[in-house]
Amino acid sequence: MMQLPQLIAQELKLNLQSVENTVTLLNEGATIPFISRYRKEMTGSLDEVQVGAIKERYDKLLEIEKRKETILKSIDEQDKLTPELEAAIKGTFNATELEDIYLPYKPKRKTRAVKAREKGLEPLAKIMMKQYERDIQSRASAFINDEVQNSEEALQGARDIVAEWVNEHQVGREIVRSVFEKEAVITSKVAKGKEEEGIKYKDYYDWSEPLRRCPSHRFMAMRRGEKEGYLKLSISPDAENGIQRLERFFVKGNNSASEQVALAVSDAYKRLLAPSIETEFTNLFTGKSDEEAIRVFAENLRQLLLASPLGQKRVLALDPGYRTGCKVVCLDAQGNLLENTTIYPHPPQNDHEKAAQRVKKLVEKYQIEAIAIGNGTASRETEAFAKKLPLSNNPQIFVVSEDGASVYSAGKVAREEFPDHDVTVRGAVSIGRRLMDPLAELVKIDPKSIGVGQYQHDVDQTALKKSLDTVVESCVNAVGVNLNTASKHLLTYVSGLGPQLAQNIVNYRAENGPFETRDKLKKVPRLGAKAFEQAAGFLRIHKAKNPLDNTAVHPEAYKVVKQMAADMGCKVDDLIADKQLREKINLKDYVSDTIGLPTLNDIMKELDKPGLDPRSEIKTFAFAEGIYSIDDLHEGMVLPGLVSNITNFGAFVNIGVKQDGLVHISQLADRYVSDPNDVVKLQQQVQVKVLQIDRSRNRIQLSMRDI
Repeated sequence: MMQLPQLIAQELKLNLQSVENTVTLLNEGATIPFISRYRKEMTGSLDEVQVGAIKERYDKLLEIEKRKETILKSIDEQDKLTPELEAAIKGTFNATELEDIYLPYKPKRKTRAVKAREKGLEPLAKIMMKQYERDIQSRASAFINDEVQNSEEALQGARDIVAEWVNEHQVGREIVRSVFEKEAVITSKVAKGKEEEGIKYKDYYDWSEPLRRCPSHRFMAMRRGEKEGYLKLSISPDAENGIQRLERFFVKGNNSASEQVALAVSDAYKRLLAPSIETEFTNLFTGKSDEEAIRVFAENLRQLLLASPLGQKRVLALDPGYRTGCKVVCLDAQGNLLENTTIYPHPPQNDHEKAAQRVKKLVEKYQIEAIAIGNGTASRETEAFAKKLPLSNNPQIFVVSEDGASVYSAGKVAREEFPDHDVTVRGAVSIGRRLMDPLAELVKIDPKSIGVGQYQHDVDQTALKKSLDTVVESCVNAVGVNLNTASKHLLTYVSGLGPQLAQNIVNYRAENGPFETRDKLKKVPRLGAKAFEQAAGFLRIHKAKNPLDNTAVHPEAYKVVKQMAADMGCKVDDLIADKQLREKINLKDYVSDTIGLPTLNDIMKELDKPGLDPRSEIKTFAFAEGIYSIDDLHEGMVLPGLVSNITNFGAFVNIGVKQDGLVHISQLADRYVSDPNDVVKLQQQVQVKVLQIDRSRNRIQLSMRDI
């Protein structure tokens, strides 16, 4: 029998040894970031995506193995488990095929076929199914008894049994699946009496298209409409074609028994097979659509988390507002709250002069280096107000996304950080910290609340959380974490840690002061050798005694770096500082049983730029002057914008008005585009042309072509 790693290697077209070693590492508790970064010799340098794919497939195959155990036990308890049946069950790794094999043995409720068997009609069904009998009606009369009134009732019961056999036949089910796969049409109709109430789904009031051509976002839109009670959906091919194909397989003769079998086949299709396979295909396409929506969300989240950080600068953050004013907070370079206040430069108070003086004093008092302005209500007006102020230090001004800030400010994390401040202060702090380090701040917020993606509330929430947690973990470990300043929430996502060890690190740091070396991590309660192995390489100690503690070089490789330095007649610091020294090193001289060229090459790259943040540098951006609302727009305008969300059907762009505009996938470039991510990235600065403005529905159509 094929082993799981062998199956995975074939499916993913990967080297078997690499897959086997990866599965072994996963079973030992190694994380995906650790395996892809520090075990390249074992995996054949598989990247994070490949390791993740192996883990995902391995987990699914383990689920199938558990299901096999349940099925084998069930059939064995019925005393129906034959060696051939056992071999068939153990030999399949296809979940659908497994359920098809089990279907005839699956405990049933009181079906029509079960009732017919109880009346003693199974022998008649077997005679009927052989299709040798030319006068099946006469044979049926022999089965009349106290429970069977006449031959027609006997034939009906026999047909019910045959219909169940057809439904449970593996080939029969595959025939119907094939018809659905090639010919199924998804049809959407408006629910009776919901025409007005469900107007946002008007495009789907009378819609049909081949299921195989239905894109995931349209399928999910219709599913949402159905869930909300506005639409009625169906998925089906031409019934006659399905019945005819089944008849070609099951109907073997040309006599009265064959006619009865044909009737049973038709009944099986309409009553049992078609509804069953429709449910199967609905679930299949729901699963595929979920996967695609989760993939889109995950990619957007990755881009958002890896957005350019300002770094450790002194920041004044403004959370704009009209009636309630603009909340102002001042943060030091580590993101600590220094002071907060409220100003009222906008209507109805219009206290412009007092607000200006207050901001100027705060900028001077705290030597502010940058100003962060939330992009919500009154954002553009607040940005214009700030840009006109004569401020010392000439701080850069940035507009920052507020998505999820209100969720953070009202949540447990914010209450723990700022128990003495209200939600408005916490929200402003979050805006300022997002500018300094988007990753460190956004890990505190449920990813679903960050505002990127499509239909994230409609998908399988368990699968969504698993995927998004994986993305956060990947991003945190790709950037690396400052061991002495990272919050518990950031440390939680470091490879090998988790919430409890993260809290233990924070507690240890508070009691004993900053970590001087990575090795001190071993003194943290409950942080054992395995957790240290998994986490150490992703934790940085700035200005550490050992310069390697501020690099991605794993402690297990320190010995080889020290040997390189000794062979060059210098210290490790000199090796890091002097590129010419490093160029003299012959890496092949340091290959061993545990360290190969892939790891040695990684070490040399890290020594070249120790502790370098892989994220790009932040750039300032300005919206077009005088454009504050949809009423300020007209067709043909060319405007600067920021990509705010990416979906399968295009990208949304913030052009400085309350409603983001849509650049449909067909308008992204002067060429065919299959994936919007090939053209744009989240927060990318772009130029767009206004194509169409629908003020009644508050929609803006944009284009990036011919600009």
